[in-house]
Amino acid sequence: MKNRDERIKKIIIDEKRLFLEDRIPSEYKHDEYVTDTGSLYGVALPQNKEEIQQLVQFASSEKIPMIVQGAGTGLSGATAPQGGELVIDLHLMNQIVELDEDTMTLTVEPGVLLGEIHNYVEKRGYFYPPDPGSKHSSIGGNVATNAGGMRAVKYGVTRDYIRQLDVILPDGREMSLGSLNIKSSSGYDLKNLFIGSEGTLGVTTLIKLKLIPLPKEKRSIIVAFETLEHATDAVLTILRNGIDPTTMEFFEKEAIALSEKENQLDFPSQIGNAYLLITLDGDSRASIESRLHQLNGSVRQHHALEVLPLTDPKMEHTAWFLRDQLLTAVVNYTEQVTLDEVVPVPHVSELYHYTKELEKESGLKMISFGHAGDGNLHTCITRGDIQDEKEWQEKRDDVLDKLYGKIQELGGLPSAEHGIGIIKKKYFHKMTAPINIEIMQQIKKVFDPENLMNPNKVL
Repeated sequence: MKNRDERIKKIIIDEKRLFLEDRIPSEYKHDEYVTDTGSLYGVALPQNKEEIQQLVQFASSEKIPMIVQGAGTGLSGATAPQGGELVIDLHLMNQIVELDEDTMTLTVEPGVLLGEIHNYVEKRGYFYPPDPGSKHSSIGGNVATNAGGMRAVKYGVTRDYIRQLDVILPDGREMSLGSLNIKSSSGYDLKNLFIGSEGTLGVTTLIKLKLIPLPKEKRSIIVAFETLEHATDAVLTILRNGIDPTTMEFFEKEAIALSEKENQLDFPSQIGNAYLLITLDGDSRASIESRLHQLNGSVRQHHALEVLPLTDPKMEHTAWFLRDQLLTAVVNYTEQVTLDEVVPVPHVSELYHYTKELEKESGLKMISFGHAGDGNLHTCITRGDIQDEKEWQEKRDDVLDKLYGKIQELGGLPSAEHGIGIIKKKYFHKMTAPINIEIMQQIKKVFDPENLMNPNKVL
């Protein structure tokens, strides 16, 4: 053990970037969503690719399992320790390396925060569309979970904006995946295999992001309804009518009320009990006005109570800020389990109806919000006033079993953007064909035969 410690201290010489035994900060030992966590061997904070490579080679030779961590905003327990791991924390690798305007790519290190990328490129007239709710998440974490977010309905998800990845394999070898070429029919697509793999195949050290021109105009609109059923029913009509929304978020009034209370702000609309928060973007104001007219006609078919364009920048900022803070507000309200399930868009309304049936049957309050335009719901199963721990666990698990069963029946998946990690692993395996799991396990063995890279997560 002493010789092992001396070896890693030669890799990370700065004691402020290496923590072993009783010096390990408590935040690395715990996970908000996984109560039964294990101990850690240590935590290392590399500052460059060479240090990462040496850490991986060290851990591989010593048979120490590894967990790669970024900003720590994950929601699936994918970085929760289970016993004896070395955490490789990449948050110090946070440099924007290069903007290449010829190829319209941005080269970044994995620790750069999403919000910093948005600000950097938009000041220069470019656009990086993926927009997960946490702007404090790291781009490396976004790659690891194939994060989606609010603009996926129009622009797609993280995978659609990754040109190239540099990675370190679990045995310390380097690979460059993808290229700056727009088209490729040249062998297996290893880049996309890594995206969404939740740190189980290797460590990402450098990322080249695809950029597009920044839209010249945009407009946010709140549409109020009496019920969320009316709101979700309106979604298909909006999509079918070619309105092409950039975002289409939905939530209940009681959910936004929690965010209002948490942040001491008022949502711009106080009419009705459910809302769609929509953004339209484009290259001309005339185009947006035309689509806004179409939007108004579409939602009125579904009993919209109010269509409120947010022309005041302050009102627009408040609306989106309160939406961004929804999950935090629900978490602070009561103990809960948050899902990130996804179903085909035509079944969004049916799934929401089913959550209300389960709510009546179980007595557990279920708060829903999410990305209506791409079928991704965030259903929060809340504990409320239940005092008995056993009662809460039994009711929660029964609801989860039934809800994931319904999701599977509708052709959906257990995770749209947060990943499987630990907390959804049971349901992922139930909902996935055994042959698919078997092939994934074989792929894992090819890259990580010793099962050292984030073991026991996902698979």
